[in-house]
Amino acid sequence: MSIPERIKMRLSKDRPLISITVRVPADVVESMKEIAPLRGFSGYQALMKSYIGEGLRRDEAQYAFGKTARLIEMLKKHGVPEALLEAAARELEAA
Repeated sequence: MSIPERIKMRLSKDRPLISITVRVPADVVESMKEIAPLRGFSGYQALMKSYIGEGLRRDEAQYAFGKTARLIEMLKKHGVPEALLEAAARELEAA
C-alpha cells in the first residue's frame, strides 16, 4: 500500500501555510498556556498545532490505511452513502 501524496507532502519543510481564526474558550487557552511548557512547547499555539496534528494523523491512519478504510472504500463502490459511512465510523470510534 503506497503513502498518499498529501501525507508525503507533510514531510516537506517548505509547505505553504495559511492563517486561520479559531474561537476557543478562555479557560481552555489558559490551560494550554500551563501545559505547553510542560510538554516542551514555546507557547499555547504550538501546543494547539500539535494537538491538531496528532488527531489528524490518528484519523488518517484509521481512515486511510486501516481495515476500516478498505471496508469504507468497498462499501462506497457498492453505493453506500458517504454520510451513512461517516456516521458508522464515528460510532465505531466511540465504542
